[in-house]
Amino acid sequence: MTTLAVEANHVIALRLMKLMLGGSGARREAERMISEKIDAAVEAGTRLMTGASGDEIVRRYRRRVAANAKRLTKSNLGPLKRTRRRRK
Repeated sequence: MTTLAVEANHVIALRLMKLMLGGSGARREAERMISEKIDAAVEAGTRLMTGASGDEIVRRYRRRVAANAKRLTKSNLGPLKRTRRRRK
């Protein structure tokens, strides 16, 4: 559980950086974040009702957190893409 908490905090930091950039990418990330949380809660509840152990559920959450960290790190590694408006 402690490892999950540390990994989740890392993902939260990456998401905050993305949200601070604003724009359509931040909007998509916010929507994705909310839908992922709902999906994960439903899945965890279902798995608990079907007899999964707490360890199995934490393992599944850690896989999701790792996938998010990988995706967010990849998208945040490149230089900031800013577009300049052309003067007319």
